[in-house]
Amino acid sequence: MSDPRITAVGAYAPRFRIAGSEFAQEWSRGPAGITEKSVLDADEDALTMAVEAGKRALAAADCSGADVAHLSFASSTPPAEEEDLTARLGSMLGVAEATPRQQFGGSTRAGVQALLAGLEAGPWNDSVGLVIASDCPRGQPSDAHEHAAGAGAAAFVLGEKGAEVVSQGEFTTPYPGTRFREHGSESVDGLGVTGYDREAFTETIRGAVEQVYVGDIEAACLQAPDGKVPYRAANALDIDTALVQAGTTVHDHGDTGAASVPLGLAKALAAGGERVLGVGYGAGGGASAFVVDAGRDVATNLALSGDKALTYAEYLRRRGDLTGDSPAGGGAYVSMPAWHQSLPQRHRLVAGECVECGALAFPPEGACDECGSLGTFEDVQLPGTGTVEAVTRIGQGGAPPEFAVQQAQSGDFGITIVAFEYDGKAVSAPAQVAYGDLSVGDEVTAIIRRIYTQEGVTRYGFKVRPADDND
Repeated sequence: MSDPRITAVGAYAPRFRIAGSEFAQEWSRGPAGITEKSVLDADEDALTMAVEAGKRALAAADCSGADVAHLSFASSTPPAEEEDLTARLGSMLGVAEATPRQQFGGSTRAGVQALLAGLEAGPWNDSVGLVIASDCPRGQPSDAHEHAAGAGAAAFVLGEKGAEVVSQGEFTTPYPGTRFREHGSESVDGLGVTGYDREAFTETIRGAVEQVYVGDIEAACLQAPDGKVPYRAANALDIDTALVQAGTTVHDHGDTGAASVPLGLAKALAAGGERVLGVGYGAGGGASAFVVDAGRDVATNLALSGDKALTYAEYLRRRGDLTGDSPAGGGAYVSMPAWHQSLPQRHRLVAGECVECGALAFPPEGACDECGSLGTFEDVQLPGTGTVEAVTRIGQGGAPPEFAVQQAQSGDFGITIVAFEYDGKAVSAPAQVAYGDLSVGDEVTAIIRRIYTQEGVTRYGFKVRPADDND
């Protein structure tokens, strides 16, 4: 049986964008080589982006979470500093609980490390592997790291067919202080010694590339902390800068950390690139290089376009710099054990079918609304699309305290009742509107977003968006 290959690719970036010129206007300098960058919505993070990218990759491969025999997740900015997030990620994607998993972090090289480790974990007979890299770095408002920091995720389904990694190598040499995030901090920092930083980047990447046979490539996906550094490294490697342009997303999405090279690879494969060089770099300093030989088309499903431009003030609000903490008291407390019991409904839209009359119940508990039976329900998977039955908006001051921070960051939000159909029957469920103006009768799609944070633990569940918004 052959080694695993990259069968399909999915990618996602938030729809909000801020132009580099906004930073230049406020701070007299903008992010180097970045036209605009992706910005998280108030209820997005590395985990929700990973779900979006993962679902798209699985759809491109025409398979589901149940087909996944190995799951890997990489991020340098996980929403929890200590937690195995592959548990929640697998639940949201429908991956079996006994499926082996790996989590990578602590470096912007983590995305490439996860991909290479995932390829080495197979083959899996008729099943597939799934590797997801998702990141959203940030820095202090005045810092160049923050001005460049973007957001995005890429996912790879690994199977018997598709693009093959034909060569790979690593190189490490100590360069402390180039880029780091101190314990307990959310902000990337660095000593800011420009010559030292460039030397670390170039020497480490060159060392890794020297370990592989590059050959005639059509794109070079180099780690991109900004829009200029990868081109300087390309010159040192004697790589045409046009190849870097074909394998980078930094100019439109900013520094996407551990997702930087995976996103560049997704872009190159979607464009039909048959031989691609990838080099992941982790400050400190280590690099991993690989060469992909596509040989044949790889299925892709990318959602990288943005349609919401932000001013700098709006950006600070979305980022949370202009909002306070949640008000005390008055919130609807839900214990973690109670929340855990509802995860199949919140993560995967699992409803119940009455064994007596066949009516649907969501959530599947208590007596059947149709026949009153106190018998059991059989689990059924609702589709990810439904129809709006009722909708309202929650304005300023009207949100429960647990949603106050979200409202302060993103403004008023909608609440809707959605009818989901299964086997000719329908069941209704309430849902918050992630974005979009909805009316009764509109078709919507369920997506995973942050619901709220309580007792220091972020709760995730489904929200809805307009179904015709494919990006």
